[in-house]
Amino acid sequence: MTETATRAAPPAPSLPRRALPALLGYAGVRGLGLAVLALWSAARGTSAHTLLSARWDSLWYAGVAGAGYGHEIRLPNGDVHSDLAFFPLLPWLERLLHALAPLSYADAGLAVSAVASLAAAGGIFALAERLYGARAGVCAVLLWAVLPVGVVQSMAYSESLFTALAAWSLYAVVSGRWVTAGVLAALAGLTRPVGAAVVAAVWVAAIASFGRTGSADAPCAPAWRRVLGAALAPLGAAAYVLWVGHRTGDGPLGYLDVQAGWRNGFDGGYAFARFVGGMLTAFPSALAGIALIIGVVLLLWLYGAGVRRGQPLPLLVYSGVVLALALCASSYFGSKPRLLLPAFPLLLPPAEALARARPARAALLAGALAAGAAVYGAWWLNGSGPP
Repeated sequence: MTETATRAAPPAPSLPRRALPALLGYAGVRGLGLAVLALWSAARGTSAHTLLSARWDSLWYAGVAGAGYGHEIRLPNGDVHSDLAFFPLLPWLERLLHALAPLSYADAGLAVSAVASLAAAGGIFALAERLYGARAGVCAVLLWAVLPVGVVQSMAYSESLFTALAAWSLYAVVSGRWVTAGVLAALAGLTRPVGAAVVAAVWVAAIASFGRTGSADAPCAPAWRRVLGAALAPLGAAAYVLWVGHRTGDGPLGYLDVQAGWRNGFDGGYAFARFVGGMLTAFPSALAGIALIIGVVLLLWLYGAGVRRGQPLPLLVYSGVVLALALCASSYFGSKPRLLLPAFPLLLPPAEALARARPARAALLAGALAAGAAVYGAWWLNGSGPP
């Protein structure tokens, strides 16, 4: 036997190296979006920086970072908008970065979002690559980047931070790292109310794991690790909700009262259906209503495609809860596309299909979608923007 034949095979590239094409592609899409936003805003005499860092919810997060909780606005109709509606992890990170670097709280929020969006892209790649291969991983990241409201990924909002924590928690679940999954789920629960989706995914996967044996690819972890991961998962959300209830004096349901002050609630989609139905009664709003119906049908079809293709149970649970919470909320209908940004498992079926296409055709489609998303994002932020 020759020396060449006995020489050990070179080690496989590390996950960061394998993810590099996806991260570069993601950065390119986001860079294009920001460039178009800057040009559009300059032409309109507005500030792209202000639109990204100091409008809408960004102001509330920066306010919590700077002064802590306690600010509220009483509207003429009696509604009370309290900053207790906003979960604390993003403001905590803004405050930490503000203390470490010469950045305002708003700019610290932009920096956190930029890093978190890359971490989210890495998590989406890692998960899709493990399940469907590296090309599908790159395609999944690009599809997440070119979503029409993808510009939110670059704003001082919590969507990018939440998606990063959710993606890596789900990756930890499918790879059998239960304690890591539980810790990340707890942090996701400190980021947004939809952290419940990550908790549900960890719980269901942990319960299901006791009914199966492991495999060489995903060996079963010791029972105590699975139990510990499931126990850790809800601690973040539970801690914040209980703290809000204690602060308001309304007990465990105090957070629901805070959300009610914003006219947020869960009614099974009744209010949203009435909203869409109202749009269908007149022109041109009927066109937008029809587009919304098509969008909802597409989302449900993508979820069904994941079921048909045997997507892992934790991903189905996660994306199902995200869909339910977004579509069945009773207010802020214009924010639903933004609330659906974390539902990245819905993109895995089209990512698989795109991965099978010829590279030139896939690149052309991704480029066209990126250009469309950049223009739409600039128009949107300079108009109604994300409520």
